[in-house]
Amino acid sequence: MSAIVSIGIDLAKNVFAVHGVDATGKPVLLRPSVLRAKLLELIAALPPCLIGMHACSGAHHWAREFQRFGHTVRLMAPKFVAPYRLPGKCGKNDAADAAAICEAVKDIKSRVLLDHSDVSTPMTYTHVVKVAARGTACPLDLTKKTSSAYPSSASSYQ
Repeated sequence: MSAIVSIGIDLAKNVFAVHGVDATGKPVLLRPSVLRAKLLELIAALPPCLIGMHACSGAHHWAREFQRFGHTVRLMAPKFVAPYRLPGKCGKNDAADAAAICEAVKDIKSRVLLDHSDVSTPMTYTHVVKVAARGTACPLDLTKKTSSAYPSSASSYQ
């Protein structure tokens, strides 16, 4: 078995799809269904490599777990993985998504999201709860240019 260079994991609730390739791009690890309880065991048995996943709430947890074993983890928005998926109906399944993630993780470098550390995740949630309780718009929401939710001056925050 050749050395695995990159792995794409399609996350789900109970069953994950894993796709790994070697340096030439040849698939060497094809697991269309890996149970949640067996995923960490599978990844721990592999030598350190590049792992790609869709950025979702569960991906941050898995990224921290995989980094403990020396793997490099990249989280990507699903919209950046979609161009790598096979066209048509047969291209939209868990195994095809894992293959697309595996291909995208090697090419996409500037559009990778950083994972939340154990410290920053609770702080982010605390900030959002405080902003919601205060009744003001979240400063992270930059989709609206002007709104009554945004105060006209800084004095209204006091």
